[in-house]
Amino acid sequence: MSGEAEANRYLSLDAIRGVAVMGIILLNAFSFTMPDAAYINPLAWGGTRAIDVAAWGSNFVLFEGKMRGLFSLLFGASMALVIDRARAKGEGGASIHYRRLFWLLLFGLAHHLLIWEGDILVQYALIGMIAYVFVKRSNRTLRRWAIGLLALSVLMHVGMIAGSYALKALAEAPGASAEARKGYGEMLNSFSKPGSKGVREDLETYRADYPAILAVRAGEMRGAIIGTIAIFGLETLGLMVLGILLLRNGFLTNGWEAARYQRWAVRSYVIGIPPLIALAYWNFAIGFDTHAVFATWAAWAEPFKYAVMFGHASLAMLLLARFAGSPLVARIAAAGRAAFSNYIGTSLVMTSLFYGYGAGLFGHVGRAEVYLFILAIWAAILLWSKPWLERYRYGPFEWLWRSLSRGETQAMRRDS
Repeated sequence: MSGEAEANRYLSLDAIRGVAVMGIILLNAFSFTMPDAAYINPLAWGGTRAIDVAAWGSNFVLFEGKMRGLFSLLFGASMALVIDRARAKGEGGASIHYRRLFWLLLFGLAHHLLIWEGDILVQYALIGMIAYVFVKRSNRTLRRWAIGLLALSVLMHVGMIAGSYALKALAEAPGASAEARKGYGEMLNSFSKPGSKGVREDLETYRADYPAILAVRAGEMRGAIIGTIAIFGLETLGLMVLGILLLRNGFLTNGWEAARYQRWAVRSYVIGIPPLIALAYWNFAIGFDTHAVFATWAAWAEPFKYAVMFGHASLAMLLLARFAGSPLVARIAAAGRAAFSNYIGTSLVMTSLFYGYGAGLFGHVGRAEVYLFILAIWAAILLWSKPWLERYRYGPFEWLWRSLSRGETQAMRRDS
């Protein structure tokens, strides 16, 4: 492979990671700015206008779950690439891998406790430790495991929702017991019901000062981490395995013909987008019923979101190959190389703007207006990442992570 081709391959991986981290920010913004219930249900908070519902619909169809999935996929690919590079240098791939994930776990715990409870790094560190066993597997084995794990995730979530409908039937049956009705009511509250106790508690908590928010995070941290892994662990592992496969088979390194990327993008969108549009319309038509909205988010949309995620990845690779030399792609790739710094930096900026110890905007900005903050964050990321990386080898947090993982301070400046 020529040096130029090798450069393009790394550019493609960095650029699609940049797309993924900006997509993660697009979704996370609604968790930074309003009660958790609003992330799933637009009527729970800040979403009564037509423009707000439209914003929810576009996110649901095109981005919700797809950007997190794409980021998980890229994490698996990057993990395999780091291990491959370590082995090529005669270093222990397992040693490098587990040291990196140990420090990522500590970063994630600190991020969750001290900055923002929506952290995903802890899950990536723990699931990544399991994913190591797949790095040496054949493409055929990787394909089987990726499909199997994602299918098992879908079945688990469908089973969970089936159980919730069984409880609903018990609670709404003639002569239902007070205990059944109470249990169903508590379940609806846990499903992000508009006006629920959870909404009121979120408003009270995140409009408070830092010590109060820290105390709530500390009390809920263990349960939140366990719950997140229980719900998303199978999916995350399946997507990491898929990422390893797509690195190995050339998909993520622009090793496919353009026509092949195009075919997969079209097929994926045809499979995924129409059902998601139908589900979005159904939720709108029934007035965003709490149970239906949660069931849609947790189970009904899941297989289709994987299709759209793969469509996004295919389209991104197609466009990146075509516009590899453009200034915009260079800036997106730089954002991807500094993804860790951009992820943590966004948490610092958004919590400072919205939480009570900062500007105190939590719950005071409508869903549509949140996009103004998203665009500002995107602009900042695209503006700072490339000039920084032209001068320095790593983003700030990437440098710290690498130095801790290697047990020695890494050269930072490019002229050093």
